[in-house]
Amino acid sequence: MSCSSCSSQTNNEHDCNHDCSSCSETCSSREAEHECSHDCSSCSENCAPPKVNQNVYSNIKHVIGVVSGKGGVGKSMVTCSMAAAMAKLGYKTAVLDADITGPSVPKVFGITQKARGCEKGLLPSESKLGVKVMSLNLVTQNDTDPVVWRGPVIAGVVKQFWTDVYWGDIDYMFIDMPPGTSDVFLTVFQSLPVDGIVVVASPQELVAMIVEKAVRMASMMNVPILGLVENMSGVVCPHCGETFSVFGASKVAQTAADHGLPVLLSLPIDPKIAALCDEGRIEDYESDAVAAACERLVAALPGQ
Repeated sequence: MSCSSCSSQTNNEHDCNHDCSSCSETCSSREAEHECSHDCSSCSENCAPPKVNQNVYSNIKHVIGVVSGKGGVGKSMVTCSMAAAMAKLGYKTAVLDADITGPSVPKVFGITQKARGCEKGLLPSESKLGVKVMSLNLVTQNDTDPVVWRGPVIAGVVKQFWTDVYWGDIDYMFIDMPPGTSDVFLTVFQSLPVDGIVVVASPQELVAMIVEKAVRMASMMNVPILGLVENMSGVVCPHCGETFSVFGASKVAQTAADHGLPVLLSLPIDPKIAALCDEGRIEDYESDAVAAACERLVAALPGQ
């Protein structure tokens, strides 16, 4: 009987355990591996695309993607808040703004200096605390110039932010992903060594569907989900201190439990955060909860 994954004949199909690491048989898949021409255009094998190398002068240790199933949930604010908190904890931190058509990271950090080039590559701009940032707004002439590009061009720019930017030594890089799913997701998860993703959601009924999509996407891309962040979890009354759930009872904790995921952080609606983002002073925001979430995030990363 012929084994489904081997070209050789076996007396019993159960003799094949599909563990090639301990197998001496010459299977078609293994022959293809040894005869690989690295020309994927004429190949029928289902191989994972190779990761692209970071800038030769960079040393990025961990990469964390920050995603949301839809726009308007404060994903970029969460990304910048966590990056600033990581910097305050003493880590060398960076943000790659992969939201090419809606870049906002430089504005939140108050960065106005454009990126510059040197012999080692494109230099990212830095915040007051030393968070390194690369965003399309840092290479275009005007921040308000619209980006009307097709998907492959956008994906190519994201790759260049990884390969052509001289990041230097970075402990934790956050990638601010565009909302939803698009070509950028495939580019980042297939081409960059992402250690895991953080899913940002709001406390609405839609959260179950949004998180379900994120879980399935992460499974397809073979990327672990490090945890959920619930943004806009409520409003704290400035007079009595009571928290009002303006979006109704939160579904995030139950949804996270259903999928076996931790809730890293719950952030209330705080006018102070909005004002700091508008003024480019997100690093002035002090939050023990965000710092604790970053510590949990560090502990959840592979190899920690």
